[in-house]
Amino acid sequence: MEDEIDGAVPCSSLAVDSILRVGTAGAIWGLCMGPYDARKQGLSGVARASFVAKAVGKFGFQYGLIAGIYKITRCGIQRYRRQNDWVNGLVAGALAGAAFAARTRSWTQVIGMAGLVSVFSAAADYSRTS
Repeated sequence: MEDEIDGAVPCSSLAVDSILRVGTAGAIWGLCMGPYDARKQGLSGVARASFVAKAVGKFGFQYGLIAGIYKITRCGIQRYRRQNDWVNGLVAGALAGAAFAARTRSWTQVIGMAGLVSVFSAAADYSRTS
């Protein structure tokens, strides 16, 4: 069913859908982790509320951005190659993993994360298409 939907819907719409869904999950994660981290830092009152709000925004933005990069790359490669196989997930996972680790500014971490996400994405696509 996903193949039928992917063929009729523009990649940009699929990316926006992924950004909103995964970004919302990231915001919820920030809402759960924010108070915990604020308590660990000894924050209270307005400082704690501000910290939690920033955590919600940070996690929501990061997760949504990575989901958008992954989805638009996978969809674009799938349409370009006209094939729905594990290679699409491999390339999209590598790009999304590299984007996730790029803020560390460590090539070792960027390459490691790109490889890790790439392998998991390709395995998920392979199991879905087989």
